[in-house]
Amino acid sequence: MKFNHFYASFLILFLIISSCDKNNAQAQKLRSDESVETEKPNSDYKPAFKGQTRIKAVKTSTPYKVEVLNNNLGKPWGIVNLPNGQFLITDKRGYMNVVSSDGKQISKIEGFPKVDAKGQGGMLDVALDPDFKINNIIYFSFSEPFGKGNLTSVAKGKLSSDFKNISELKVIFRAEPSYDGDKHYGSRLVFDKDGNLFVSTGERSDKETRIFAQKTDNYLGKILKITKEGKPAIGNPFIGKNNYKPEIYAYGLRNPQGLAIDPSGNIWDVEMGPRGGDEINLIQAGKNYGWGDVTYGIEYSGEKVGKGITQKEGTEQPVYYWDPVISPSGITFYTGSMDEWKGNLIIGCLSGEHINRIVMKDNKVVGEERLLEDQKERFRDVLDGIDGNLYAVTDSGKLYKISKK
Repeated sequence: MKFNHFYASFLILFLIISSCDKNNAQAQKLRSDESVETEKPNSDYKPAFKGQTRIKAVKTSTPYKVEVLNNNLGKPWGIVNLPNGQFLITDKRGYMNVVSSDGKQISKIEGFPKVDAKGQGGMLDVALDPDFKINNIIYFSFSEPFGKGNLTSVAKGKLSSDFKNISELKVIFRAEPSYDGDKHYGSRLVFDKDGNLFVSTGERSDKETRIFAQKTDNYLGKILKITKEGKPAIGNPFIGKNNYKPEIYAYGLRNPQGLAIDPSGNIWDVEMGPRGGDEINLIQAGKNYGWGDVTYGIEYSGEKVGKGITQKEGTEQPVYYWDPVISPSGITFYTGSMDEWKGNLIIGCLSGEHINRIVMKDNKVVGEERLLEDQKERFRDVLDGIDGNLYAVTDSGKLYKISKK
């Protein structure tokens, strides 16, 4: 009897443990399919295809180190590497700084034109001329006081050899019409392999300017493709067409604050939606990306945007969207020393207060991770550093370095 009782007890314990193991395995399986997003969406809109939102979470397994190299950058907006490893960082208040590679030394560059720094305006993005090592030319975007308001402008200038002054300034492009507002300048700059410059512009936020995103006789809510002198790039999709500005490459955008070219040469943007509807878009020549006719977001008031539709013939679907928003800003495609991250889209997030890592396969999102959430920072721009490390600047004035341990 004692033996049978012992055997029975052992059998019951074995079954319980086995059951727990199965339940744990099942729980792990379920967790692996969960999204990083735990909040409820603002709307009841359904995605157009599987994987368009709330994709399964991924987690970095490679150990990495997070350092704050500087916490006194002022109001940084854009960051690039200079060829010598230093950083060129814009300050929203109207100038740029050269920062040493270790983040410890800062020197201000003088000589920039006046900016309108109200609200979301100011000195915004910066890009080096593809021939910078020869000519010391930089390109930058800023909110320029112009006409009866302001607008997104692109200028170029020559840095002095000691990086203390800029000269030979020339505004090469203005995203007219001007508007007396302080939001949605867009404003990222990216050179392609042919030396043409992609520029993103916002639709200036207000309902009276929102309609410009769908109109093609203006430069608001667009991706533009121009030469180094600000002229329409050869091969642009609307050259010679009536009621189309020839600089337009794509249109129907809200506030694209992120723009980057992937290793295959495709150009991508991220843009901010209203309440919900932040997007990742694969930008293709001549395409309409839908704002303000279609969106996965709603008005800040809670009302529907327009007719409250998410799909419309003649408009492109986002590759991915978020609801609620993360407020995506600067982006980059990672090529550094963390093998696990190579080819991933890295996004600086403002209201989301994290760096977003997007894993893609065949131009579809297959995984998402939220990095540095514990820092509680608004990440304005990210940089795939020439030294193989990832860098980021925040609205609080910090310069971060993320490196493999």
